[in-house]
Amino acid sequence: MQIIQSNFIDIPNREIYPAIITIENGKVKSVQKSEATFETYILPGFVDAHVHIESSMLVPTEFAKKAVIHGTLATVSDPHEIANVLGKEGVYYMIENGKKCPFKFNFGAPSCVPATKFETAGAEVTVEDIDELMAMEEIKYLAEMMNYPGVLFQDKMVMDKIAVAKKYNKPVDGHAPGLIGEKAIQYISAGISTDHECFTYEEGLFKLQHGMKVLIREGSAAKNFEALIELLNDYPNDIMFCSDDKHPDDLLIGHINLLVKRALAKGIDLFKVLQAACINPVTHYKLNVGLLKENDPADFILINNLDDFEIQETYIDGNLVAKNGTSFIETSPEKIVNNFDIDFIEAIDFEIQLEHTKVKVIEVIDGQLITKTHIGNILLDAQGNAVSNMEDDILKVAVINRYYDTPVAVAFIKNFGLKRGALASSVAHDSHNIIVVSADDESMSKAANAIIEERGGLSVTDGAITKILGLPVAGLMSTDSCEVVGEKYTELVKFAKEIGCTLHSPFMSLSFMALLVIPQLKLSDKGLFDGEKFEFCDLEVKD
Repeated sequence: MQIIQSNFIDIPNREIYPAIITIENGKVKSVQKSEATFETYILPGFVDAHVHIESSMLVPTEFAKKAVIHGTLATVSDPHEIANVLGKEGVYYMIENGKKCPFKFNFGAPSCVPATKFETAGAEVTVEDIDELMAMEEIKYLAEMMNYPGVLFQDKMVMDKIAVAKKYNKPVDGHAPGLIGEKAIQYISAGISTDHECFTYEEGLFKLQHGMKVLIREGSAAKNFEALIELLNDYPNDIMFCSDDKHPDDLLIGHINLLVKRALAKGIDLFKVLQAACINPVTHYKLNVGLLKENDPADFILINNLDDFEIQETYIDGNLVAKNGTSFIETSPEKIVNNFDIDFIEAIDFEIQLEHTKVKVIEVIDGQLITKTHIGNILLDAQGNAVSNMEDDILKVAVINRYYDTPVAVAFIKNFGLKRGALASSVAHDSHNIIVVSADDESMSKAANAIIEERGGLSVTDGAITKILGLPVAGLMSTDSCEVVGEKYTELVKFAKEIGCTLHSPFMSLSFMALLVIPQLKLSDKGLFDGEKFEFCDLEVKD
């Protein structure tokens, strides 16, 4: 039996009072008010309401080891990334790895693998696969329904997957950036319960008013906290916090705790903030995560005070898993699973001949997943091959199918700022082919080949020196610790900026340039794609 004496933050009843919490066999036996004076505060732990663990480049156990020191004890995790590489076997891998530690991972069944028919993924998750997964206790929901056009047009496969979720009485996550009006109402009425893609206050408000729950996302690339946080004042029961994608260097610094601090600093009511951070994900997804009620699992955190809100201790099922920045979660070497089978690339593979120099250019918006379409001019070399226009910061970008050898897809991109060299990554949502951006073709081949040799990773070359962070697990994750991966990642980002990159998070931004389901202009291994018309488009602009 354990006894915890602390000031209890009773979120549902909006009270704070000294309490004695008795824990027995990993559950809360009783919570009794006390007349004593205590220095610490006790409250339910934080839950990340939507995250792709793979985007941390850590296997689940390594993610958990670092998350608990920030007071996160559970996640709602979409294994969509590894499913695009390995199918349902990738989902099983994540579940089994997560079970090796006490952290409460709650996985979803990926709804859109492949994300679209306009790209090459390593696997497919069928309706039958969804049914098999949804029958499992470990699968809590149907993960983000990115194919919102499929919902709007009543695509049979899309609707069948939603029907499976309804059969098992499990919620369906949404993904419909910018969608409002009648189309949004139609999307919601199909049974879609959440959206983490809202990027304006007006969009978030519309979806809340029509019955959706809005997840305020603040990740390594997409940062929507400032735009959406005021919604929490009026909709405390329908807001959750999430990271979506969290790179290892950011995870070293903090997690959901940082959003809690920022919301409190804005003067938002403490109980509303904690409702979003601790309670709403548990009730919406029906998670086996304790909320400090009698007979609940003893899942909770202790903080120092209501001003600093520093995490002192984290408990899961009554066991202390972190204290004062030290994690007690143990990890062990993990097996390698992957799907990577292509030959090395040559500079000539990136050559492209055009009749016109005016082209559609992917315009990157720093800190956002959406892009714009810029009409710009590229240059032609002596042989008539299109090359980067460095003066206007229009660089060449390419996507290489990593599952089998096929011609490279080439286009142009703006706002990376490279002056020389190249960046490449096998973390490229959603199909995770290799994506590379460069000032010249030779550097493109060097950066891409470094990844091919490692069967996955992130790389930077300045043309002479090439550095890489290997990601052998599905080409998405390392088996190293967060500290090791974070250090290597930080070194790569520093190197990228030394060769001119101006983006805050170069690799995170790069990884979304092949994400066709988020407009406006993207590139898959099959060609340039208009995300608004949802069709391929011409690279050249004819006068």
